[in-house]
Amino acid sequence: MNVSDATPLFLRPFLSPLKRSLAASLAVIALLQPAAAEAAACFRGINLAGAEFAEGKNEYGKDYIYPSEATIAHFAALGFTSVRLPFLWERLQPKLDGPFDADELGRLKETVATIKKHGMGVVIDPHNYARYRQKIIGTPDVPDAAFANFWGKLAKLFANDPAVTYALMNEPHDVAAAQWLKSANAAIAAIRKAGAKNLVLVPGTSWTGAHSWRSEAYGGANATVMAGVVDSGRNFAYEVHQYLDTDFSGTKGTCERGDAAAAALEDFTLWLRNHGARGYLGEFGAPAGADCNAGLAAMVKVMEDNRDVWTGWAYWAAGDWWPKEEALNIQPVDGKDRPQLDALLPVLKDRSKKALSCPSLER
Repeated sequence: MNVSDATPLFLRPFLSPLKRSLAASLAVIALLQPAAAEAAACFRGINLAGAEFAEGKNEYGKDYIYPSEATIAHFAALGFTSVRLPFLWERLQPKLDGPFDADELGRLKETVATIKKHGMGVVIDPHNYARYRQKIIGTPDVPDAAFANFWGKLAKLFANDPAVTYALMNEPHDVAAAQWLKSANAAIAAIRKAGAKNLVLVPGTSWTGAHSWRSEAYGGANATVMAGVVDSGRNFAYEVHQYLDTDFSGTKGTCERGDAAAAALEDFTLWLRNHGARGYLGEFGAPAGADCNAGLAAMVKVMEDNRDVWTGWAYWAAGDWWPKEEALNIQPVDGKDRPQLDALLPVLKDRSKKALSCPSLER
C-alpha cells in the first residue's frame, strides 16, 4: 500500500510521506473511524413536540414552543441519538411560494444547532398531515409546485449536513395514494435540485400506518403505489407510524394490540426486503403499564434485529408543554422519568460497536 494514497487528501499537506511511516498514517485514519461509526448509528429517537401546537395561532411562547435546551440535554443523556422535530409549514412559510418568516426560521435553526450541540441528529418534520392551512397538497389550493417550493428552500438551509434528515410530511391522510406520490416526488426532486444529498423520509397516505401499508382503502395501497418513489439521489427511506391500541391510533390509552403492532412491523420489514428499501418508524408510543412496555420492547426488537433495512425509530412523545396526564408522554414529571422508558433503555444504553452500527445507513 502506498502511504500517501492511504492518507486523506485534507491531511496530506501536514504529513510528509518521507518522514511518516505506514503505521502512523493508519493511526491517523483510525482516529477518524469512531466519528464515522457514530454518524452511521441507527436513529434511536424521541419526538420533541411543541412547535406544531395550536394550529392557527402564532404567538410564540403562548401558543407553541420549541424544545428547551434542558429537555434536549436530558434525552441526549438518556442515550437517544436523534430528535424528530415537528413544526408547522405555514408558520415557517406564511404565504405559499413566499419567503420564510425570519423569526420562525431563527427558532428552527437555533433548535437544530442545540440538538447537534448535544450530539444528536435531527429529523425535521413539517407536521401538517399533507395540508397547508387545512388545504390538501396536490389540489389547486396547494399545488405540488408550492410543496416543492417549500422543500427546495428548506433543503438549502441544511444541505448535506450529515446530522439533518428531511421528513417530507407527517401522516398524510384523506388523500389518494397516487396523488400523494406525485406530491412526494415533486418535493424530492426539489430537494435534489437544491443540491441536498440528505436522507429523505417518505411517508405513505392513510396516516402512513405500518398496519395499513397494504390496505387499498385510499384508492391504492401504499405497498403498491409508493413503490413508485423517484429519488435521483437514491437516499430515502419509507416512514411509517404504529401504535398499540384498539384502532392503532395511539389515542385510546390502551395496549391490547401490542402483538399485532409488532406483527405489522414484521410484515413491513418483509416489504422493505422485497423492495430493496429502507424504513423508519417515525412514531410509536404507549401509556405506562407492563403490557404496554412489553409491546414497546417487542416493536423495538423488530427494528433492532433488522437494522439492515431499518434506519431506526422515534418514540412519541416528549416536550416541555405536555401535561403530566398525557398518557404517552415521557417528558420527566416532578424530576422523574416515565415508566415507558424501561422498554427503551436497554437499547439506549447499549453503546457497543455492534449497537453503534447501522448497515441500512452505510450506503
